[in-house]
Amino acid sequence: MGTMDIRKRLISRVGGAACVALALGLTWTLLAGRPHSNGDELTTGAIDMAPKILGPSGLPLPRFVSLKADKVNVRKGPSSDHKVAWVFERKGMPVEITAEFENWRRIRDSDGQEGWILQNMLSGKRMAAVAPWKPGNVIGLHAGTTAESSLVARIESGVVGEIESCSGDWCQVVMAGFEGYMAQDMIWGAYPGEAVDN
Repeated sequence: MGTMDIRKRLISRVGGAACVALALGLTWTLLAGRPHSNGDELTTGAIDMAPKILGPSGLPLPRFVSLKADKVNVRKGPSSDHKVAWVFERKGMPVEITAEFENWRRIRDSDGQEGWILQNMLSGKRMAAVAPWKPGNVIGLHAGTTAESSLVARIESGVVGEIESCSGDWCQVVMAGFEGYMAQDMIWGAYPGEAVDN
């Protein structure tokens, strides 16, 4: 069954904007070839650049943003009536917006877990986590945009830092007090091939 058929069936079964948000998120999951995670699958940074669509806000879906506060509730649905699924406890964590409903945003974290967050808890500032799918590994932070350029530091997986810019292959980042370049497919917070100017 094709993506459009699935979307039509979803929209015909359930009315309203909530269904559209669900269908858009499902479409992204199918286009990107990423399963909806139940926590068992590992999410990698090798996310294909799927054709983006515009959400009700006029901004593209999916897109990366970051958490604005130290404590952010993630709910099971797009209202404060829904139960809290979990709580983020780290300002600046990158998350991916996959759907929009009124002032709520469905987000996906680097583990593939999804939930809903109030829009005012999110910032457009681009942040990155170093290869969270490679726990216990270290990734090279380079002085230039080639693997042969000298190492500035070795950054442990999971460390979060700020993206200054990305060319599509390399990102200029500030991580753990060091500034340098990291291969774009080694971070969660920018799509491979995406140009970023933070």
